[in-house]
Amino acid sequence: MLKVTFISGIGASLLAAGIAHAEGNEVNEPNRPNVLLIYADDLGYGDLGCYGASAVKTPNVDRLASEGVRFTQAYAAASTSTPSRYAMLTGEYAWRRPDTDIARGDAAMIIRPEQYTLADMFKHAGYATAAIGKWHLGLGDKGGEQDWNAPLPAALGDLGFDYSYIMAATGDRVPCVFIENGQVANYDPSAPIYVSYERNFPGEPTGRENPELLYNQKPSFGHDQAIVNGISRIGYMKGGGKALWKDENIADSIVTHALDFIRANQNKPFFLYFATNDIHVPRFPHERFRGKNPMGLRGDAIAQFDWSVGRLLQTLDELGLTENTLIILSSDNGPVVDDGYADQATERLGDHRPTGALRGNKYSAFDGGTRIPAIVRWPREIREPRVSDALVSQIDWLASLARLLDARLPKGSASDSRDYLESWLGRSDENRPWVVGQALNKALFIRTPEWKYIEPSEGPSITQYERIETGYSTEPQLYDMTNPYEGENEATRHPDIVYRLQWTLRKVKDKTL
Repeated sequence: MLKVTFISGIGASLLAAGIAHAEGNEVNEPNRPNVLLIYADDLGYGDLGCYGASAVKTPNVDRLASEGVRFTQAYAAASTSTPSRYAMLTGEYAWRRPDTDIARGDAAMIIRPEQYTLADMFKHAGYATAAIGKWHLGLGDKGGEQDWNAPLPAALGDLGFDYSYIMAATGDRVPCVFIENGQVANYDPSAPIYVSYERNFPGEPTGRENPELLYNQKPSFGHDQAIVNGISRIGYMKGGGKALWKDENIADSIVTHALDFIRANQNKPFFLYFATNDIHVPRFPHERFRGKNPMGLRGDAIAQFDWSVGRLLQTLDELGLTENTLIILSSDNGPVVDDGYADQATERLGDHRPTGALRGNKYSAFDGGTRIPAIVRWPREIREPRVSDALVSQIDWLASLARLLDARLPKGSASDSRDYLESWLGRSDENRPWVVGQALNKALFIRTPEWKYIEPSEGPSITQYERIETGYSTEPQLYDMTNPYEGENEATRHPDIVYRLQWTLRKVKDKTL
């Protein structure tokens, strides 16, 4: 039996999960890499030093880039969180399902237990598996009916994760508690938890009615319902007591649990999905970071994210795991500056461009919504750092990593995922022939190495509050991608290319291509 060493500070549930995994899986293959997937939230293409940012320092992420492969044409599957994460973890485009819009905090589990996930694949290959940080893919079997005061009947253990310590949705949505292995962490029986997205609970203050209680963050639009930690949120909540998180401690908390998991599983292969919240609103990093960046809280949050990456790298170094740990670092979608809180992110942006030279932002059909930073490091196999211009998509992580593990995927699973392992490891510059992405209004685009087509859709050209160019138009749009800004619609000039891309997109929708 593999030995699991008790680490000070590790939760009893994590230790039990590690022991159960060890007793059931006597697998210890030194040639199989550990896999650490670091998934940032709302981190833009231009937000990192290695991608050209100068207003914020990101030395730990830059270290990864200097020791691995940095991609310039990597895409998330959607320009918003829930559909992007769904597609990445299942290998299926979210637009194939009607229930994959931005999830409420009381959404039912969107990835169903019968679906095969990235975590399932690693678990079946003998890996210890964990999800730590932001989830935003629903919990429980029925939306709006969860009993947060008892174990949830459907949670991440049903999706292949041996251990989970997660935020149910996002920092700006209730419930504002961590969920550990399917139940509220640090549950306080003296303060039972009730959540509603329909109506407030009697006597509970809200940001709209009680702005004097907002001592940490105030909303710029929306986000004016339940108040937790001096910040108003989306949705209503009552109770929580000692289980309620403090926003300034979220990064420390998830890093601590991640390090505990790594240490507990250092003698066997592990897969860790580490999903950060820092850059998503409400931005309220630890006081170690606040006030240190000229961009204000958004810059401070990026620095906190980089610190989290640094703590992971330091621990891998200390445990001698660096050489054979494959790290993938990326983001769920493009950046947004003012996303509902008056944190001066717009006023203090200065010369910093969160999307670099790209047009659009989070929510958009333009590239600023879905072209994201992506870095892969695996010292054992990637000996020379490089920059790759290969056209790649996160939808392919599942199939690509399946080949790395020589894993067999069940028939019908990961239906949109393709094997581009050689490109992701920097061994090849092979492009995906086309990448498909989804905007907030579910408009789709298809991108080839040379061209990008955005299908016609309804909706405003600029969002009302965030002031983001959406890329929505009732007319077909075609852009020459030798210019990353997508400045001139050339659809009428190249009807043959429009037709070819429309045909390809139709085949993708029909699953005949």
